[in-house]
This record gives sequence, C-alpha cells and structure tokens, in this order.
Amino acid sequence: MSDIVKTSIKKALLKMDCHFTWVLLKEDIDPDELEERIADQIEFLHSKSKIQNYHLLAYVNYLNGKKEEALKNLQKAEEAVKTAHPRDAERQSLVTRSNYAWLYYHMDKLAEAQEYIDKIERTCKEHGSATPYKIKLPQILCEKGWALLKFGGKNYEKAKESFAKALQEDPDNPEFNVGYAITVYRLEDHYGKQSAAEGSSLEPLRRAVQLDPDDVFVVPILAIKLQEIGNTPEGEEYIEKALEKHPGVPYVLRYAAKFYRKKGDVQRALKYLTEALSLTPNSAFLHHQVAICYRKQFYQLKKANGRGQPTEEMEELIRLCIDHLKIVVERKTKFFYAHLDLANMYAERAQLEEAEEMFQRVFAMSTLNSLDKQQLYVSYGNFMEFHRRSESEALKFYLAAVEIDQESIDRKKAICNLKRLMEKRIKRGLADAKSLATLGFAHRLHEEKKEAIECYERALKLDPGNEEYLSALLDLRLSLQS
Repeated sequence: MSDIVKTSIKKALLKMDCHFTWVLLKEDIDPDELEERIADQIEFLHSKSKIQNYHLLAYVNYLNGKKEEALKNLQKAEEAVKTAHPRDAERQSLVTRSNYAWLYYHMDKLAEAQEYIDKIERTCKEHGSATPYKIKLPQILCEKGWALLKFGGKNYEKAKESFAKALQEDPDNPEFNVGYAITVYRLEDHYGKQSAAEGSSLEPLRRAVQLDPDDVFVVPILAIKLQEIGNTPEGEEYIEKALEKHPGVPYVLRYAAKFYRKKGDVQRALKYLTEALSLTPNSAFLHHQVAICYRKQFYQLKKANGRGQPTEEMEELIRLCIDHLKIVVERKTKFFYAHLDLANMYAERAQLEEAEEMFQRVFAMSTLNSLDKQQLYVSYGNFMEFHRRSESEALKFYLAAVEIDQESIDRKKAICNLKRLMEKRIKRGLADAKSLATLGFAHRLHEEKKEAIECYERALKLDPGNEEYLSALLDLRLSLQS
C-alpha cells in the first residue's frame, strides 16, 4: 500500500481508545516480569474477567517483540468477550479490535488493520457515537485504569482519574470502586501520604469491600490499611475471612504474610509466603517479602547479640535475605525498594563494593520521586558514615535529604543525623563556618531557634559578612520577636 494509505490508517488508529494510545511505556516496566505476572493472574483468578488481562498481556507481548503471541492473546480476549457479553459483544469488543488494528499496523499487515478499523467505525456509527473510532464506555475507562496501574507509580494519578470518571457514570459498580480504592491506596503508599485519619483510601476501601466482599485484592488491602492506622483486630478479621474464602490464592497469601509480618509474627508470614511461592515461584513481590522477613529476624538477633561476633544463624539469615533480594532485582530492574534493600544488606555483610554498585544503580534510576530520593540519600549517608568512614560524604547526603522540602520519616532521620554528626565534629575542633551554619540549619528545622541563632552567630565570627548566614540569623531573630 502507498504511504498515503498508511498515513490515513495511522490517523484513524491514533483516535482509538486502547492500550496503544494510553501511553503505556516499556521503560516503566520489566516486560518479562509483567508478562509472567499477568499470566499468573489469568491462571489463579478464576472469578475475575480474563478479558482485560488478555488485552494487557497481548500489549506486553508486543512490547517484548512477540507479535504472534500478542495475536493469540487477542484471539483469547475475543472469545472471552463473546462468553462474558453475549448480548453486547460488538461494543465490548472495541478495545480488542482497536488493539488488533494497531498490532496489524505494526506487523505491516495494513489490509487487516483497515478491516478492523472499518469494523470499529461501523460499531460506533450503529451505537450513535459522536466520534467514529471510540464510544464512551465506563468499562473502557476502568480497563484503562487497571492498565495504567500495572505500569508503575508515575501512572497512578492517571489511573485514579480514569477510575473516577468511570465512577461518575456508574457510582455503584463494584469493579470501578475496587479499582479506585486500590489506586488511592497505592498513591498513599507511593507518596507516603499517611496522614491524620489516616489517608483518604480508608473510606474508598471500605466501600469497595461493601460492594464486593469477595474480591481477592481489595479485602486484604483494607486489612493492611486498618493495621496501618492501628486497628489491627478488625484488619485481622478481614485477613482471616479472605484466607477462608480464597484458600491457595497467591494474592491473598501474600497480603496475609505482609499483615502478620507487620504484626510481629514472622514465622506465620514465612509460612504463607512459602505456600504462595510454591504456586508462583517467580513472583518478585513474594521474594521481596521473604527477604524482608529474613531481614527482620536478622536485626532482631543482631540487637540481642549486642557487639558480639555474628552467630551462624545471623550469617544464614543475611545470606538468605540477600539471595532472595538478588532474585527480585534481576526480575524487577526498576524496583527501587528492593535495590535499596539489597545495597543496605550488602553493606551489613561488609560486601562494600557490591553495596556501592547497587547504590549507584539506584542513583541512576529515572523514576525516583522526592520521598524515594530522601530515603536513598539517608541510606547512602549511613553507608558513607558507618561503612566507608567518610563523615564529609555522609554530611553531604544527609543535607541533600533535608534540602528536599517534603516532610517524611527519612527527612526527620536526616535532620537528626545531621545534628548528631555536626555536634560531634564541632566537639573535635572541626568547627568551620560552613559546619556551624549547617548545624544551625538543622536546629532551625527542629524549631530549636535559640540553638540555631547561636550556631549562625558563631559561623559569622568565622566568616563575617556572609549574606546567607546574616539572612538566616535575621529571620530567626524576627521570628522570636513575633
């Protein structure tokens, strides 16, 4: 076909509503890992519609260069639509057909692509759509939300927006409510929004569970949320109900394991994780949770051991922890927390070069948000201070964490570390103007204004006329008078 025809087809494709137009980027995922995760959901979640998972799996197949496999999964989606929506198959097939059209276009099978474009246009016309290649369906908005959710934290806000739009059309739809609630919870988790009562996900989660009390995802997540806000007994009721209703489902087992680990019952958590791993042995999430359990046991023994030499049991726990974390970072190359955990455990084991290499891999990640960076700077500062024995480098990274103007646990840690280290250096007679000003800055953040003033005054004696110190000192004095 001529370039004119190809351009015409591309213009039609760009107006469609499907995975190829939802800006789902390969750089935001680990395609092999996501392929396997979707396949696991198709296998184990019998109560869920498989249509969305076949669509998404086909798209990830395409990203992985497996176009023939993608076609096979679209065929499965097509059959699933006919089974699930026998009276409305034409409308419910729009996403399937749009994905087909795009896939054939990328395979240079333009006649087939045009055939699907024509089918979509006929369906839209028959159902009175104002646009020729899409129909406003809340189910499509919901599917878009789930797809965005699978493609990582940077897409969570867009996922929330899609679910919210779907809910405007059908407020009592159980799936839309489940998707919205889980997305809000993920946003809190991703950005550390654990506020007053605590966070905005609690009520959406409760509503989603009320509408769909058998959902394998939302019920355990509500349990975890209740635990986070201090309501562990109610959370445990939900976990136990989920385990009873869905025995042997990996997704329930993994959240149950997380719940009991946080409750302090690490052995029970490991029991559930072992069972889940027997069903989905390549799950990066499960391997990460196992590693966290071993890490918790290691630190408990380390605390009990005091300054004594590591015991054989401690050595075995740290080895197991590292082994599981290595599996995770190999499968999920963009998983910030696992990479940082592995760096810290290498440092704990005195494998400093391996720790350094892992830290540098984390620094190179392009998807870090402000809270991630704060946590990274504090961890690397600790590494520099306690393992590399470089106080000057440690100070640099503690300060970098503090300078990110977002309140968090890690920022508080950085302020405390900054104060502790600066006071230590000053006692040793290493009190240059910059050190004193840095300590003043830390006191200021802690609302310790008199101590901050004293530090800035001492800094100015060593560096008279420094405008930054003068400005800080003036602001502090004025704040005491107000």
